[in-house]
Amino acid sequence: MGNRSLLNEFILLGIPQTEGLETVLLIIFSFIYLFTLLGNLLIFTAIISSSTLHTPMYFFLGLLSIFDMLFPSVTCPKMLIYLSGLSRAISYKGCAAQLFFYHLLGSTEGCLYSVMAYDRYVAICHPLRYMLIMKPGLCVGLVMIAFLVGCLHATTLTSFTFHLTYCGPNRVDHFFCDIPAILPLACTDSSLAKRVGSINVGLLALVLLFSVCVSYAHIGIAILRIRSAEGRRKAFSTCSAHLTAILCAYGPVIIIYLQRTPNPLLGAVVQILNNIVSPMLNSLIYSLRNKEVKSSLKRVFRNVLTVQE
Repeated sequence: MGNRSLLNEFILLGIPQTEGLETVLLIIFSFIYLFTLLGNLLIFTAIISSSTLHTPMYFFLGLLSIFDMLFPSVTCPKMLIYLSGLSRAISYKGCAAQLFFYHLLGSTEGCLYSVMAYDRYVAICHPLRYMLIMKPGLCVGLVMIAFLVGCLHATTLTSFTFHLTYCGPNRVDHFFCDIPAILPLACTDSSLAKRVGSINVGLLALVLLFSVCVSYAHIGIAILRIRSAEGRRKAFSTCSAHLTAILCAYGPVIIIYLQRTPNPLLGAVVQILNNIVSPMLNSLIYSLRNKEVKSSLKRVFRNVLTVQE
């Protein structure tokens, strides 16, 4: 890719209209990022350490915790570096890598949400056959398919974006390298790359969202057929955390990539919600709304305190 461009690096301008707020933003985003890493690490530790949580549902939740640690790590460390007053420069290859891993992890996590919705569908609509259907081989296979879809998606977008020639300017009006911010800097026609990016991201998001809606439509019908109020409440409680996480994840993606005229400030705010805030909320959602995870976390803390004593 480097042979096609006259640029060796890009300059990240950061979040629009936030000049003079670097110190405040550094403190806020440092706290959110550290809280995200700690919260998701605790959930992953709780799942690993408790044998009662070694089920398909918590296997997917453990993977989601890993992705929620990796996803913000693609963009947040570089943002914290330049908010602290250090270099805003990012190499050409570093920019391409940032775009690739952002879409790889983001799209794979989106696929994982659909897999988790299917898992909840089987658990509620076919409870007696749940363990027979959700065998370890199927769970691993679904995750591998999700990862392959993410690889194909990210490779396509990165190839079309960095197949273009970049000869200047090199100032990226965003806090990380993403398609809407990079393509305006191309010296050659970028209309095809724009169409591919919009169609690819928009279509994948809509297909995955549709698959989630289909699963939850069947789940909703199954819940309404449950006679006891306690049974309906229990069935719904197993899905509420997942539904909340999906709303936090899909909303920002659809807003950004389906808008006709990109708005830098709106794009930055929505991307911050998607990249940094949403992974933090996931750790809160799944720890506060899941009794099994809370019980396992309490046992982990008790064991740690016992060892220290």
